[in-house]
Amino acid sequence: MNSLWKKIILHTVLKSKEPKDYSAYALAKAYRLFKISARRHVKDVVLITMGIFSASFGFKGFLLTNHFIDGGATGISLLLSAITKVPLYLLIIGVNIPFVLLGYVVMGRVFAIKTALAIAGLSLCLALVTFPNVTNDNLLVAVFGGFFLGAGIGFAVRGGAVIDGTEVLAIYLSRKLGTTIGDFIIVINVLIFSTAAYFLGIEVALYSMITYLAASKTLDFIVEGIEEYIGVTIVSSYHNEIRQMIIHKMGRGVTVYSGKRGHGKRGESKEVDIIYTVVTRLELNKLNTEIEKIESNAFVVMHSVKDTKGGMIKKRPLNH
Repeated sequence: MNSLWKKIILHTVLKSKEPKDYSAYALAKAYRLFKISARRHVKDVVLITMGIFSASFGFKGFLLTNHFIDGGATGISLLLSAITKVPLYLLIIGVNIPFVLLGYVVMGRVFAIKTALAIAGLSLCLALVTFPNVTNDNLLVAVFGGFFLGAGIGFAVRGGAVIDGTEVLAIYLSRKLGTTIGDFIIVINVLIFSTAAYFLGIEVALYSMITYLAASKTLDFIVEGIEEYIGVTIVSSYHNEIRQMIIHKMGRGVTVYSGKRGHGKRGESKEVDIIYTVVTRLELNKLNTEIEKIESNAFVVMHSVKDTKGGMIKKRPLNH
């Protein structure tokens, strides 16, 4: 390891301002942590940059020329731009400043810095980069404007930032008042679209709702991933056979918990191994069939999983 890398690691990972004698193991471990952190930062920068350009294309290529809006902070910015004729790139910064400050309180300093840089980048892109006006067809504008805007917000979220700060406010209020995040987002968007209907007309407000729905579904798709994962919990007397089936026939990993099962009026309990595994939505039918072959009365609980990391789930399953 040369002196430059050693100096960088001393300052960034080991937090040392003075050169000290560290063991080879300590330096190697610090170098590994530095590589992981650097790789993560590069990935975040790429994702946020993609988000900025995608959202800018949605704005300037579709929404601005037709005065359609979206929900949240971007919707407020678009609405104010349509009413006041103030450039959108200025409103994007002005509207989101309170959300950035709130994000510092709710989510922390790193999140606030990333969000501030992402919003500044979006503003600069809107001000300096020229995009063609793709179409004037209202339905295409609503759908594809929402698609590119939602993709932009989704990429930014994957990069650890937001370019629409409404959810930060919703998280803060939900913690203070004890209600769900979705409740606040719905209330905020009802107010935005009601205002749009008053100032821009009912038809524009209705098309804007299509834009919001397209953006929301695209955002979910980008953030949650392409594949839908299902977490499966299995309680069965034949737990060992089911575990072997999942490993060898399905080619998936399992986690086994020790627990107790009880039923009947007296609630008698019995020791049992509880199996947990995660499969893709397309593998769920095969898993249920194989479980039924082993025990038709096995107790199976299934629930959606947003995304996974590590383990066997993203590897190619065994072919049988």
